[in-house]
Amino acid sequence: MVLVIALAAMLWGFGALMKVPHRARWTMIGLLYVFVLALQVALPDDHPIRLATGESPAFWLILGGFAALVLGYRAVLRRLRGRAQQEEAKAAPAQSGPFSDTELNRYARHIVLREVGGAGQKALKDARVLVVGAGGLGSPVLQYLAGAGVGTIGVIDDDVVENTNLQRQIIHHDAQIGTPKVFSAQAAMEAQNPFVSVRPYHRRLSADIVDDLLGDYDLVIDGTDNFDTRYLVNAAAVRAGIPLISGALTQWEGQVSVFDPANDAPCYACVFPQAPAAELAPSCAEAGVIGPLPGVVGSMMAVEAVKIITGAGTVLRGEMVIYDALYGESRKISLKRRPDCTTCGSAVAAG
Repeated sequence: MVLVIALAAMLWGFGALMKVPHRARWTMIGLLYVFVLALQVALPDDHPIRLATGESPAFWLILGGFAALVLGYRAVLRRLRGRAQQEEAKAAPAQSGPFSDTELNRYARHIVLREVGGAGQKALKDARVLVVGAGGLGSPVLQYLAGAGVGTIGVIDDDVVENTNLQRQIIHHDAQIGTPKVFSAQAAMEAQNPFVSVRPYHRRLSADIVDDLLGDYDLVIDGTDNFDTRYLVNAAAVRAGIPLISGALTQWEGQVSVFDPANDAPCYACVFPQAPAAELAPSCAEAGVIGPLPGVVGSMMAVEAVKIITGAGTVLRGEMVIYDALYGESRKISLKRRPDCTTCGSAVAAG
């Protein structure tokens, strides 16, 4: 038994030394537990290895049951805490009202812009924007929305900061490894601009909460890297009648568009009616991504959000900008709405 405890301690210690995320370290210890339990069951009673690892499977089964109870209890607490955070966020007052002298000075470069002015900055202050994902794209989006003075910013993500994130997810820092991304992002945004209200949701966006969540916001920005969430957010945005700003990355290339069927623009499913095969759209972890690219594309997404809120310029409705960082090229393509779209098509609207 002492041997097993020593091995577990070594795994944890080496993991900490190499900055392996907590989840991965617990996974390794869990595999060690399964291996030891298998030895206890498979080996005869007098086998030296069995004797060295506790002599009987009973202790390990009791320990495993106790660990399962603790994990189950923590999962329930996490779920209840997430619901409480969501209710608190809904009840939190928006940062509305007149501008202070400090705010007027802070946003002076916006206010002097003919396309924004005082009215546009007031619209930003009164706006409510939800950002799905606090990773590569979410990082610059959240920072620039906070800097621009968007009054209420929601961010939902169930992940924690890992060492591998820091090459591109610039809102997070080394000291925050292991911290939930939404709380890491919240700290950075509030430090940057105390005049905005940040609503963190540390949980996975799921079908049972997506409609209620989007119902609290005027605009949603999707910076996730999986197609299930993209389709989920798109369908909810269509039902809510709010614009969706969507971005995507791979290796050296990024793209951004505004999907807004309520203003006669296509939705995400019009352009991508089904997810591509996994080998055709690998994740950043599989294919890689150059570090500054999310900053470029995420900044473009934040600009589109500011334009939508203030009414400035021409929004990328029905258009997609594709940026190739490797060759320094950008191109814009037109997107068309599909009447037979299963998410926003005429048959759906009639139904």
